[in-house]
Order: sequence, then C-alpha cells, then structure tokens
Amino acid sequence: MSFKKTDISSLSFNPFNSIGKKWMLVTAGNSENFNTMTASWGQMGVLWNKNVATCYIRPNRFTYQFIENDEYFSLSFLGEEYRKALQICGSKSGRDCDKIKEAGLTPVNIENVMAFDEADTIIICRKLYSQELSTDNFIKPENAGNFYEKDPVHIQYIAEIVAVYVKD
Repeated sequence: MSFKKTDISSLSFNPFNSIGKKWMLVTAGNSENFNTMTASWGQMGVLWNKNVATCYIRPNRFTYQFIENDEYFSLSFLGEEYRKALQICGSKSGRDCDKIKEAGLTPVNIENVMAFDEADTIIICRKLYSQELSTDNFIKPENAGNFYEKDPVHIQYIAEIVAVYVKD
C-alpha cells in the first residue's frame, strides 16, 4: 500500500478511541534493527507551541532501548481487522521471537522511521522530553498500586509530531 503525507489538522482523529480502545504500535529503530510494541496509553495535544504525542514505555520492555537510542519513532494505527496482530505485539517480546513476522505485519520505512504497511495512519514523532514517572508524585498513592506493584514505572516520552501519513 502507499501512504500520502497529510496535515494533522485534516485528520478526524479521536485519540480516546484510537489509542485507548483500538491501540497503537510504537516503533523505533532502523530498517536493520527495530522493535515495536502495542500501547493503549498516550495523549496528543499541544505543548511548547508544538503538536505533540506522549507515550509511556517501561524500561523492561524490549522497545525501550530503541526509543532511548533513536531521536524519532512512529505511532501506527491499524484497523480492527489487525486486533490479533496488536495482541501479539503487546504480549510477546521481540527479544524472544520475531513477533512482527508472527503478527503478519509488513514493516515500511517512512522518513527513515519504521512503521507498518497495514496502518491506516502513521504519525512520525521526534523526541523532545523524557522523564521517569515517580510513584511519589501520585496525588492518591493508592492509584500507583494497581500499575507498579511488580513492574517498573513507565518512562514518559513527549514528542513533536513531525509528519502524518494516511493510506492513499
């Protein structure tokens, strides 16, 4: 499939639905070495006079090292027909298997950033800021308990949206 670059303001995009319910793939690395993971947490908006996306990645995820080492990453949004692929990419580690092949996804390189041909929308992001979340900063500490009893806290990445591509 081919993609066309579009202005983000032309999207009829609901982040509550697209991120929280449909999920997205967060992908970083280069065409020789990259990884992706499914995410259902994130935001989009305006910060520092820029259109931004925010995502959260635990340091024990394989994708973390790719996000840390690269300036850019992509967010790929796929249709409901790819729910099984999203489940595979969210439950298996690229350390242990070729989950992209197992999920039946086709990697594509757009603006030197990896994404997936099956996506309806691809957002290219350039990192601006990262910070480790702290359980000490929860207003109600009990809210942290459900998410951070066993696993490390997430690293928050705020990134400028530098390009948006939609299926042509």
